[in-house]
Amino acid sequence: MAGSRIVSLGHYQPSRLVTNDDLAAIVDTNDEWIRDRVGIVTRRVAETESVADMATAAAGKALAASGLTAADIDMVVVATCSAIDRCPNTAARVAHRLGIAAPAAMDVNTACSGFSYALATADHAIRAGASRNAIVIGSEKLSDVTDWTDRSTCVLFGDAAGAAVLTATADGEEPGIGPVVWGSAPERGDVLKIEGWRPYIQQEGQAVFRWATTALAPLALQACERAGVAPTDIAAFVPHQANTRIIDGIVKRLNIPNAVIAKDIVESGNTSAASVPLALSKLVERREVPSGAPVLLFGFGGGLTYAGQVVRCP
Repeated sequence: MAGSRIVSLGHYQPSRLVTNDDLAAIVDTNDEWIRDRVGIVTRRVAETESVADMATAAAGKALAASGLTAADIDMVVVATCSAIDRCPNTAARVAHRLGIAAPAAMDVNTACSGFSYALATADHAIRAGASRNAIVIGSEKLSDVTDWTDRSTCVLFGDAAGAAVLTATADGEEPGIGPVVWGSAPERGDVLKIEGWRPYIQQEGQAVFRWATTALAPLALQACERAGVAPTDIAAFVPHQANTRIIDGIVKRLNIPNAVIAKDIVESGNTSAASVPLALSKLVERREVPSGAPVLLFGFGGGLTYAGQVVRCP
C-alpha cells in the first residue's frame, strides 16, 4: 500500500457546560485569572457518559460521513489516558457497539499526544498491508481524574472525543498522511502524571510550559519537512489544546503565516488525546480549511511525549 488518507471526521462533547464562574464558586479563582493564564472560557463535563460512550458517538459520526460501513472497517485504535475500564479495552467496546466484526482493536496511552500516535499506528498498518480501513479515536473523561478542589488543575480540563476514518490510498495517489515525527522525554515524565489506584492529575505547569514552548517547534517543522510541505503552505495548525499561551509560543517559532490556528481550548478546555481530533473536526465542520489542504497536527503532553504529522484535509 502506498499510504493512507483521512476520509472523514466526527466529534462528541457532553451537554453539561462548566464556565469559569461555575468553578469560581467552588475554588479560589475567577474568570479573568483563568482567561489570562490559560485562555479557557468554558469546558464540557460528562455526567453519565464513559470514555467508550463518547468514543462510540464520535466514531459513529465519522463512519456515517465516510461512505463506508462497519463491515469495511478492519482496525480500531483508541487513544486515551482516562479510561477506567481496562479490559475489554475501549477499542473493542467501540467496535462491538458499532457492529464492526473482527477488527484489530487496541488502545494507545501517550496522554495528550495520543491521537497523533494512534493515527501514525493506523497509517503504518495500512502502509504495511495489515489494514485497509481504520477508525482512529481520541477520547477522554478527564473529569474522573480531576481534583475539583485543586485550583491549579481543575480549571484546565474537559471531556470529549474526536475520531477519523482512514482508508488506503489508490495506486499512484499521493498519501494523505505524512510521516510521523514522534518521541518522548521520559526522564521528565514526573512533571505531568496520573498515578495510583484512585488517581488525580498532577502537573508542574511551568515545567510543561517551558518544554512545550522551547522544544516542540523544531519537531513540528520536521514533520513538515518529512511530508515535503513548506511551512508557508500549511493551511491549518492543530496542536494539542493545552493552553493558549503555549499554542502562541509554538506558533511564534513556526513560519506558517497562512495557517488557521486551532484554538478550541477556549470553548472546550484541555481534552488531552481528544483535543487534536476535536479541534480538527470542528475546523472541517465549519469549512475553515479547504479539502485537500495540508494541515499540521502536533500532540504533546504527559510522558513527556510528542507526535506530529501533516495530513490532507478531508
